[in-house]
Amino acid sequence: MSNTPTTRLRDMLDIAQDEMIMRDRIADILEQGPRTIPEISQALGYPTREVTVWLFGMRRYSMVEEIGRADMDGYFQYELKKQSDPA
Repeated sequence: MSNTPTTRLRDMLDIAQDEMIMRDRIADILEQGPRTIPEISQALGYPTREVTVWLFGMRRYSMVEEIGRADMDGYFQYELKKQSDPA
């Protein structure tokens, strides 16, 4: 048995419950410019696993979109999706 401390991963339900709050925080970060998941994770202070869940929720509802090509690590940059004005 190892004596090294481990970080407990939060349950997906716990992560999903934070989605509405984190949408606004992620949007605030993306208003400053496009970011990758690791960059958003660092800015928020949350694991990339959780940021991925929240960001993909935003993507599902067309709030964000990936731009350009993936970086060397395979991460796309995401930006807020421009909303079209109703005619």
